[in-house]
Amino acid sequence: MVIPVHDVNPVRRTAWVTYALIAANVVVFVFLTPGALGEGGLAQFCRLQAFLDQWALVPRELIHHRMPNLVPTGDAGVGPQGPGCVIGPPDYAKSPELSVLTSMFLHGGWLHLLGNMLFLWIFGNNVEDRMGHVRYLLFYVVCGYAASYGFALTNPDATTPLIGASGAVAGVLGAYLVLYPKARVWVLVPFLIFLPVRLPAWIVLGLWFALQAVYSSGAGVTGAGTVAYLAHVVGFVAGMLLAWPLKPGTPPPPEPGGILFGRQARRTW
Repeated sequence: MVIPVHDVNPVRRTAWVTYALIAANVVVFVFLTPGALGEGGLAQFCRLQAFLDQWALVPRELIHHRMPNLVPTGDAGVGPQGPGCVIGPPDYAKSPELSVLTSMFLHGGWLHLLGNMLFLWIFGNNVEDRMGHVRYLLFYVVCGYAASYGFALTNPDATTPLIGASGAVAGVLGAYLVLYPKARVWVLVPFLIFLPVRLPAWIVLGLWFALQAVYSSGAGVTGAGTVAYLAHVVGFVAGMLLAWPLKPGTPPPPEPGGILFGRQARRTW
């Protein structure tokens, strides 16, 4: 798997929506998500479970619109089975449809958050530049909803919370592939050390999509069920379809001018 770090594709306007989305995700994770700053222990775990049950998307709730009678209250206690989280009737009213939106701003750890935000930072600005601020924001939300519903419909009885901006970010990647397939992207390729290589976007994003498709079937990966790879696939396809009408009017990215590994290459005529 290659790691993108920068694309050679300038923009005409400041990507305010992309920056705001990144900031919102970071703020929610750092200041609102229990345990984000490294606190541990059973009490912290119970608070996190209660937080996710209230704000995260649960496929069973979304598809069947059936809320659980008992949920973690956020308190730790000792019961017949030993130490654990206290459960009780929910003291909040939850909208499963709205939880699709709130779940887009929740992440399970620093690696989960930073990975999503890296892809959004690199590829989101050009998609926003092409779509405009308002249309891009709507596009981002629609892709997130499409990814969430796509996963929930194929896993209607799942009770594990589905969190993360991955589905919406996958839509951004799909749109970028449609609009700027020939744009050059600097990536780090792990080969003993991380080697910087500049590749066309269609290779970078096409490889990413192919891996998600393979992982979504559970092939070649252990514990694939812990990541909603199918949501990534659905979000990516939704982004491609929504961006396709804009493709004819999209100017091609500028030629990178012979840059190789960060240096200006000499031309031979």
